[in-house]
Amino acid sequence: MASTMDDSRNKDATSSSTCFSHFCSSALRAKTLKSSSSANNSSDGLIRRLGVFDLILLGVGASIGAGIFVVTGTVARDAGPGVTISFILAGASCVLNALCYAELASRFPAIVGGAYMYAYTAFNEITAFLVFMQLMLDYHIGAASIARSLASYVATIFELIPALKGNIPPWVGHGGQEFFGGTLSINILAPILLAILTVILCLGVGESSAVNSFMTAAKVVIVIFVIIVGSFKVDVDNWSPFAPNGVKHIFTGATVVFFAYVGFDAVANSAEESKRPQRDLPIGILGSLLVCVVLYVGVCLVITGMVPYNLLGEDAPLSEAFTSKGLKYVSILISIGAVAGLTTTLLVGLYVQSRLYLGLGRDGLLPSIFAKVHPIRHTPIHSQIWVGIIAAVLGGLFNVHILSHILSVGSLTGYSVVAACVVTLRWKNNTGNRVSSKCISTWCEGVLCIFLVACCGFAAGVLYRFGTHFIFMIVAVVIAIMACAALCFRQAYSDPPGFSCPWVPIVPSVCIFFNIFLFAQLHYEAWIRFIILSIVSVGIYAFYGQYHANPRSDETIIYHMAPEEDRH
Repeated sequence: MASTMDDSRNKDATSSSTCFSHFCSSALRAKTLKSSSSANNSSDGLIRRLGVFDLILLGVGASIGAGIFVVTGTVARDAGPGVTISFILAGASCVLNALCYAELASRFPAIVGGAYMYAYTAFNEITAFLVFMQLMLDYHIGAASIARSLASYVATIFELIPALKGNIPPWVGHGGQEFFGGTLSINILAPILLAILTVILCLGVGESSAVNSFMTAAKVVIVIFVIIVGSFKVDVDNWSPFAPNGVKHIFTGATVVFFAYVGFDAVANSAEESKRPQRDLPIGILGSLLVCVVLYVGVCLVITGMVPYNLLGEDAPLSEAFTSKGLKYVSILISIGAVAGLTTTLLVGLYVQSRLYLGLGRDGLLPSIFAKVHPIRHTPIHSQIWVGIIAAVLGGLFNVHILSHILSVGSLTGYSVVAACVVTLRWKNNTGNRVSSKCISTWCEGVLCIFLVACCGFAAGVLYRFGTHFIFMIVAVVIAIMACAALCFRQAYSDPPGFSCPWVPIVPSVCIFFNIFLFAQLHYEAWIRFIILSIVSVGIYAFYGQYHANPRSDETIIYHMAPEEDRH
């Protein structure tokens, strides 16, 4: 009897050991991708129709929403005219992140998946899945929140019709009709708008790109018009004092407006639909970001020059500034621009989500239905409909605006991982995929240095947030510099094919430090969300992903070339 019980325990222990061993071997495997792929006329792939101008408009459409008409003024109330410097600093930080994205987009120009796929290649399967989950929660909640905001703006425009003014009920578009103490908040216009955009995206990348290009162009024209008209109402005396509340508020403003630029990474997810990805993706990423910087700075100069910073409104500062100058028609244009901005942001957000699901469906980390591409439309229709349904349910039934303080975790996580990928992928060309014990030791040492930079960024962010003595922040910065120096002098690097991020590993290290510094500025509930979602992600991977994943090393990426006349 005792022998039987011992045998049972031994079997259980062996089984547990085998499961854990299988989990580790699966979680730590990486995906090997070739830097180039050949075209194929199979009906299973996406189609290349996006030119460099389309990519720039895609990035601008994702980055500039209604926030350009609001966040510029709200931050200016604290930073004063110095908010211009806040946007320049935040833009410079985003440019560094964009350089990292541009290198990887050029390195793997035919691969859908963006940050997820880069992490899968540079690190391992579990890291890639964690990045996907963090990004996707941001995208899902963000899409629902934007849909609600868009519904409110559309309802406001409808109310310009005298018969509808004041007669549109809350459950149609304005906020929502609350039930059960606010647990449910019904809004029917948000799901309708999401359904329309989902249909457009399902029709094909050419059709959705045309809609995005038109709406983005309209939005940019309105912003430029606002800047030009407002410049004639500027009083330069309003720019003095430039930093009324001190330099600290300018830097604090930079941490806030950083998120106004988030969206340029959407260009990297269009890799399989770009006509000349190796050349056009870096141009699209960097070009769209530079356009956003110019537009944001222009709006900041106008709004702080038109009205003294301490008199700016809270809800609609730019619109109120023009109304106070007797230019009410400009306020109407701003509402139209806000609708166009929210529409493009939502459209591109839904587009990116479907491509991420497509990537995971191909790799087996999600059911294979997400990997299916329509043979005629060449779009991942199942993935597209799925993300549309999730956004419609969230936006139609819940007041997701209250979750806005836990967003941005995915973006900061994705940016940091991409920067780390740039560094580690440069090592691989010299260390031969870590096959020897020396290579493994060197690789682990490098990853430890990257992790140390991230920890120092978080420590500096927490110290800054709670106002501790600056000497402690200096200590964190010095340790990060030492870790970066170790990356510089103890690792061997080589130049990648295509676009090359300058000053590696310095630029990626600065990106990681600042991104995690910003992470520390988020609401503490965002930290809790990061931990809980990471645990849930590991559980999903343990029960499904590890058994279905198929990181094929000899994978051939299939895509369609654009028609000959479209490539010129």
